Amino acid sequence: MATIFSPPLALSTATATTTTTTTPPINKPHLPIRSTTTKLQLPNLTTTAITIAAATIIATSTIPPSLAAESYATYYGTAASAANYGGYGGNSDKKASAEYIYDIPEGWKERLVSKVEKGTNGTDSEFYNPKKKTEKEYLTFLGGLRQLAPKEAVLNNLALSDVNLQDLISSADSVTSEETKDEKGQVYYVYEIDGANAHSLISVTCARNKLYAHFVMAPAAEWKKDQETLKHIHDSFKTVQF
Repeated sequence: MATIFSPPLALSTATATTTTTTTPPINKPHLPIRSTTTKLQLPNLTTTAITIAAATIIATSTIPPSLAAESYATYYGTAASAANYGGYGGNSDKKASAEYIYDIPEGWKERLVSKVEKGTNGTDSEFYNPKKKTEKEYLTFLGGLRQLAPKEAVLNNLALSDVNLQDLISSADSVTSEETKDEKGQVYYVYEIDGANAHSLISVTCARNKLYAHFVMAPAAEWKKDQETLKHIHDSFKTVQF
């Protein structure tokens, strides 16, 4: 009888051995979990990078538009008479023969001045913002003047040939003027006209027996938005001295 039951005991032992042998694989599935746990730290690095990038984007997007970099081109004006008028860009040697310069904001367009305008009110050049066409800068000149008259007289004389300037002065809330000198001692009159509907900066000087007047004009609402750019182009005007 003992011999008959010996095989089942052996099988029982074998079964126990098999169970013992397959025990280690039960623990193996836990290894990838530990590895996954380690990999979960990598997204933390990515999250940090994303956070830094997002902070950079937010910081950039919150920079006021007025502080954004503005590109400018330099305009070289010749103040040629109506008889010698050739149009902007028509003279390849224009830079060499320039009598004055000023900056033009990127994207601004030129309005070609007719011979009639040049002959009647002395307008030599004009540029405007195509998105806001009443935002512009232009220059007029008058020959036969060696020096500036008193500030009040100069402004009044400019208004005689410029209807828009007349209207701006007559409706202005304030008109200020000052006298400045550049590094070479050349005298400039600077006028600022502030009205309910428009704002203007004007710079006037004499050189080469000519009077040059550079105008920057904008509606009051646009002036508040773009005054940094408008002041820049106003300050950029100067005559070229040899």
